[in-house]
Amino acid sequence: MKHTQEVGSVLHELGASQEFGLSTQEAKSRLQKYGLNELKEGKQKKAWQILLEQFQETMVLILIVAAIVSAFLGKETETIAIAAIVFLFAILGTIQEYKAEKAMAALKKLSVPIVKTIRDGAIHEISSNQLVPGDIIMLQAGNVVPADARIIETSNLKAKESALTGETESVEKISEPIANETAPLGDRYNMVYMGTTIVYGRGKAVVVDTGMHTELGKIAGMIQSVKSERTPLQKRLDQLGKWLALAGGLAAALVSLIGIAMGQDVADMFLVGISVAVAVVPEGLPAVVTITLALGSQKMLKRNALIRKLPAVETLGSVTVICTDKTGTLTENVMSVVSVETLSHQTAFQSVPIPRRAHTRLISAVAE
Repeated sequence: MKHTQEVGSVLHELGASQEFGLSTQEAKSRLQKYGLNELKEGKQKKAWQILLEQFQETMVLILIVAAIVSAFLGKETETIAIAAIVFLFAILGTIQEYKAEKAMAALKKLSVPIVKTIRDGAIHEISSNQLVPGDIIMLQAGNVVPADARIIETSNLKAKESALTGETESVEKISEPIANETAPLGDRYNMVYMGTTIVYGRGKAVVVDTGMHTELGKIAGMIQSVKSERTPLQKRLDQLGKWLALAGGLAAALVSLIGIAMGQDVADMFLVGISVAVAVVPEGLPAVVTITLALGSQKMLKRNALIRKLPAVETLGSVTVICTDKTGTLTENVMSVVSVETLSHQTAFQSVPIPRRAHTRLISAVAE
């Protein structure tokens, strides 16, 4: 527990020097050992993989079989119509999910590009993904903390940790050890964590964890380990497809047997039975469902709600009450200008996000 140790003990354990930092050679060696300081993403789906998944629904499989049977029976119009419906279903679903995947990937690229660290006794600016345990980093107002670190020097340093703890109030940081070994993250005042923001003062800290070993990395790991579940709509459609397949098979068998019992040709009755089975399938249902969900998704997108999978629209549409805690954990946690008031007039305009590094300058300008 780094928060319970004295600064000297932490530095000794990490093999780091407060004044000299790490040597370039040592940093390279640790980078090979611990890996890049970045959150590992789950396996990204290719466009063809997303397209292939669209054909795994029971209803779609039934339609494909119906199209093949219709082609076998020489019904070109029915074959083309069913194939067009399947194609439309697959394309709409693929486009929606692929666009959502791209948007999610763009959000994941938001990171801290440059950080000041001490290497070979001098301050260097390096990419944050090159940080390793033992690196001494410089912190100041406006910085996003690039890794989990133990404070070793502070001057009125305050951090906003709502992205991690949900608490909106900024936390004043200290360099003294905390006696409580089981103190929650929000009470570890001598630690700063990846993804949180420095809002006031300056300080110096030694990196103790990077990448997926950080507290944010542990959360990312838990999220990636969650298994994907089918939505209630998918389950109902799948169940409907199985019942229709069973009903179609029974109807086809019944019609064929009755016809054969009445003296009809076996080959003719086989074709009639297949035709009955195909007629049971509601070819337009998947297309209607997909188009309806796509329209709902577009409406939600206009309200800044990105739907990753189309079937989730129906599930979300059934929600009447959403209970949430601390908006900072759900939003970008970035201040926005919505109006400017002077002695002479007031000007209101659309919300404009303020870059984190401009927060301090803005507050100073308002104070003046």
